[in-house]
Amino acid sequence: MKSLFNILLIGAATMPGSNAFASSTKPNLLIIHTDEHNFRTLGCYRDQLPEDQAFVWGKGVKVDTPHIDSIARDGALFTSFYAASPVCTPSRASFVTGLYPVATGSARNDMPLHDNMVTFAEILKDGGYATAYIGKWHLDGDAKPGWAPARKFGFEDNRYMFNRGHWKLFEETGDGPKVGGSYNPENERYRYDISTATDKSFATDFLADKAIEIIDRDKEKPFCLMLSLPDPHGPNSVREPYDSMYSHLKFEEPRTLRAALKSSPKWSSVTGKNSAQTLKQEQMADYFGMVKCIDDNVGKILKYLKDHDLEKNTIVVFTSDHGDSMGEHAKHNKGTPWETSAGIPFIIKYPGQIKPGKLVHTAYSTVDFAPTVLGIMGVDSGREFHGLNGSSELLGPECASTGDRIVYITNAGSRWVAAVDDRYKLVISPSEKPWLFDLEKDPDELINFYRNPDYKEIGERLKNSLVTQMKAFKEPALKKNNLKFD
Repeated sequence: MKSLFNILLIGAATMPGSNAFASSTKPNLLIIHTDEHNFRTLGCYRDQLPEDQAFVWGKGVKVDTPHIDSIARDGALFTSFYAASPVCTPSRASFVTGLYPVATGSARNDMPLHDNMVTFAEILKDGGYATAYIGKWHLDGDAKPGWAPARKFGFEDNRYMFNRGHWKLFEETGDGPKVGGSYNPENERYRYDISTATDKSFATDFLADKAIEIIDRDKEKPFCLMLSLPDPHGPNSVREPYDSMYSHLKFEEPRTLRAALKSSPKWSSVTGKNSAQTLKQEQMADYFGMVKCIDDNVGKILKYLKDHDLEKNTIVVFTSDHGDSMGEHAKHNKGTPWETSAGIPFIIKYPGQIKPGKLVHTAYSTVDFAPTVLGIMGVDSGREFHGLNGSSELLGPECASTGDRIVYITNAGSRWVAAVDDRYKLVISPSEKPWLFDLEKDPDELINFYRNPDYKEIGERLKNSLVTQMKAFKEPALKKNNLKFD
């Protein structure tokens, strides 16, 4: 089997030359990007899972997402898509640059992108696109909120870009947008207040409306717009009526929660106190409510595209920066290689080009987005990326595809690194023996197959690919952390 390193050399070689577009009709690009999104909360992902995996919080405990699901129905869904590093800043850095976090300057949260980074938006702007970014950015250091950063990185209209923060209210002023709600002068911070939230001021609604305004302004020319919604990242709170839509549900403990409290890898950092904070009913219900609010706003945007004859020539992407474990393995949030932390939703449609209902099982990560989307758009950027241009697989005629591919993901603090393909996952850390998971036989990730003789060849293949990639991309964990490969 080929390593990712070999495939990357091929991918880079297919994009030589100057910046050019393959056809005179330039497709629009709309990216709807959420924050800390568990893929099991989307109907299109639950449809790919057996019942016990689709409903880990109890039978029938779900949120319906028909609008997001429609993107998958009309396009392609990736079943093995990962964050290059499952926390906000490094994953976002890889997403916009096509490089691994260590090369971007943003290997950890709140670390700014290097000034010389070139994003897919910069490439598209140079090709005549109107470019804009709305919502959370988290690539300009620790500024908070940090509206309209001076460094635009190709997103020419960044008036509604803010660096970081998860406030629930925004409002427009004569001097531009601002955080709404009450202000605490003692610590010079806005409170995460939703008591006065409306369908105009709540963050998801406000930002989605601004996206529609900008699309309407730019609809006569090719446009690239990235809408980065700060939900469903915590704090878990949402406006009416979403705050009560799921309060009737009883959220059960995922079976991995108790198993993790008995025995868990050291890199998962599980302690007894995890359990008490893991499954608070109100927080789970509000998370579902945030997802439902997102889906309704996705529907609003898709309707605008259809009503204004933009649907057929617009590539629509729905994805996130990382997952949220939501109680699985006695964890919340992100930062681990578990599927619900490192695995993220990625769906894309391009009418007439991507086969409707396509399933892509090949492993990809956020580092692959920029080269792949530019490839789909026919852009010959002349740049080399760490990520793979997967456009040929995505545009192929197959209803489902599985490539011979291994991706690597890493922890921002170098506590672990992992190699993943469409079935197996190898996690290496400096604290203990390797863990090898078979995601087909053991989707709960409870069994370590590394010492199983039947898995020896599989473990070696993943390990060799991991080392090759870490050397190629100068991953610091390989040198400084005394990783235990045996």
